[in-house]
Amino acid sequence: MNTLPLLLYHVQSNPVITQRLLAEKLSVSLGNVNKCIKAAAEAGYLIQKASQYHLTEKGSQKLEEFRVSNAIIIAAGFGSRFVPLTFETPKGLLEVFGERMIERQIKQLHQAGIYNITIMVGYLKEKFDYLIDKYNVKLIYNPEYSTKNTLATLYHCRHLLDNTYLLASDHWIKDNLFHAYEPNSWYSSVYMNGNTSEWCLTEDKKGRITDIQIGGSNSYVMYGPAYFDRTFSSKFISLLEEYYHRPGTENFYWEHILISNLNQLPMYLYKQPENTVYEFENLEELRQFDTKYQNHSENEALEHIASIFQIPESQITGIRCLKSGMTNKSFLFTVDQKDYIFRIPGPGTEDLINRQQERTVYEAIKDLNLSDPIIHFDGKTGYKISYYYQNSRTCDPTNPSEVKSCMEVLSKFHQSGIRVNHTFDLEERITFYETLCRRHNAIQFEDYSKVRSNMQKLLEQLTLLNPPKVLAHVDSVFANFLILPENQIRLIDWEYAGMADNLIDPAMFSIYAYYEEPQADQLLEFYLNRPPVPEESFRYYSYMALSGFLWALWAEYKISLGEEFGDYTLKMYRYAKTYYKKASKFLIVIP
Repeated sequence: MNTLPLLLYHVQSNPVITQRLLAEKLSVSLGNVNKCIKAAAEAGYLIQKASQYHLTEKGSQKLEEFRVSNAIIIAAGFGSRFVPLTFETPKGLLEVFGERMIERQIKQLHQAGIYNITIMVGYLKEKFDYLIDKYNVKLIYNPEYSTKNTLATLYHCRHLLDNTYLLASDHWIKDNLFHAYEPNSWYSSVYMNGNTSEWCLTEDKKGRITDIQIGGSNSYVMYGPAYFDRTFSSKFISLLEEYYHRPGTENFYWEHILISNLNQLPMYLYKQPENTVYEFENLEELRQFDTKYQNHSENEALEHIASIFQIPESQITGIRCLKSGMTNKSFLFTVDQKDYIFRIPGPGTEDLINRQQERTVYEAIKDLNLSDPIIHFDGKTGYKISYYYQNSRTCDPTNPSEVKSCMEVLSKFHQSGIRVNHTFDLEERITFYETLCRRHNAIQFEDYSKVRSNMQKLLEQLTLLNPPKVLAHVDSVFANFLILPENQIRLIDWEYAGMADNLIDPAMFSIYAYYEEPQADQLLEFYLNRPPVPEESFRYYSYMALSGFLWALWAEYKISLGEEFGDYTLKMYRYAKTYYKKASKFLIVIP
C-alpha cells in the first residue's frame, strides 16, 4: 500500500508527531518509517526543523492528489429481507438505536470533511427527498433499480467516480472509518471464522487483493464500504460501460467486474476491527442488534398481527417476503409454529377494490374448501391473514395437464350456484379506471380513442347477448391457482370477485399467461370440456380484449402513483387490439 499520502497527511495534521506514532498510524516498522521520511524529504515533500516536520508547497500539492472528492451512497433497492418494514420505509432509512442508518453515514462523512454526497435512489425515492434540505446531498434516480443490480446503479452515476467513497445505505458503521485523504483504493473487510457465503478475499504481502471467491471459510471478506481512487475509477468506468452493455449482466453486482479484472483494478484490504461495520442480513438480525424491533417496531402490519394473536411482536418469527403482487404486497410469518400470510393492500387500491364486497365473497365460499382459510379480514384496511399452504406451488401455465385440472376446478365452481349481491361490471370498471386515469393525466396511448370505441362495440354486443351471470373470480390468473402436495387445487385472492359472465375467468387466465391464439383456444376447450360454439368464442375473445384494455388502464393509473410494471401495459393493450379483431369475426347479429 502507498504510505506516502498517509505520511504527508499525519505530518500535516500533527507536525510534532513522533516516528513511533507514525509507525503505528502507518502500520509499518520504525525502520520503514525512517525510510519513508527520508524518501519524502529527498523528493522535496517535507522538511524537518528541530523535532518538527513541515510539508513543503510541493508536499501539499502532492497530498491534494489523494484528497477524497465525493461519496456515493447506493439506496435504490427494495430490501425484501426486511419486510414488512420496507413496505413502508426504504432499508437505509430504518433506525438503529434511534438514528437512521443513512444519516449516520452522512454525518460520518461530514466529520471527515466529505460534503459532496450523492444518493442513488429508486424504490420509494420520494422518502429520501428530505435529505437534500437536511444535509445538502444530491439524489440521482436509477430507472433500472427493480430489474438490475448494483452494476447498473453505478453505470447511472459513473460520471461521478473519481476519488470516491462507495457506500450502501443500509450499513451501520460504529466507528468512523472515513478520512479527508486516502492512499489507495480499498474494500472494507472483516475476518470471519468458519464457513461463510460472503465474498472471501486473498491478499499479497502488501495487502492488495489477489483473488475473490464467493463463499469460503476462515477468511477476510468484503464487508462495508469501498473507496475508488482516481486511477482505479478511470479504468473501472471503461469496464463498467463494457459490462453494462454485455448481455447477461443484469443481475451483476459491481464487484463482479472487480473479480474478473483484479489485474487491471488494484484494490487493497482495509481490515476493520470486530464489531465496527454491520451489514444486517434480515429483520431477525436487526432485531437481535437493536431490541427496539423485537416489540416496538412501529410497523403497522406487525402491530396488527400482535393485536390479532394477542402476543408481543417478538413472538412473530420467520418473517420473509413473498413476491409482491400487482395489487398487494404480502409476507409470510410464523406464530406458535404455524405459518401464515399477511396481505397489505398496495397504493391506490382503496379506490379500486371494495373490501366489504371481498369479505362477502369469502363468507359465501368458505364451505367449498376452495380458497385459503381466512384467519382475519379487516374490511376497512384490507389487511388479511390466512393460513399458508406448505409445499404448495402456483399453476404452471405451460403444463397442459395442470392447466386442464385448474379449468375443471374453475368450471365446477361456476356451477356451484353460489351468489352474492354485487356484480363485476366490466363497462362500469372501464369507465371508472378511465376516469381515474384522466384525473391523473395517465393515459399515454396515441390511438386510445379508436381502441376505446372498439371496446364499446364489444360491450354493446355483450349487453345484447345478456349471458347468465355466476359468481366469477375475475382475477383467475395462473398465479392464483395453488397446487397442493396431493395435487389438490386452491384458488386464492378473491378481491375482484362478483357476479359476471363465467367466460371472463378463462379469458383472464389466458391474458395473464400471455397465451398466443392456439394456447388460448385450447384453454377454452379445457374449460368447456368440448369445442366452443361461435357465441362462446365471441364472448371469450371479447373478454380477453376487454380485460386487456381494463388492466392496461388499471396499470396506467397505478404507474401514475409511482408503481412500476415494465412492459405490462403494452402487453395488455396489445391483447385489447388483437382480440378485438378476433372477436369481430364472431359478431352475432341480433335483431
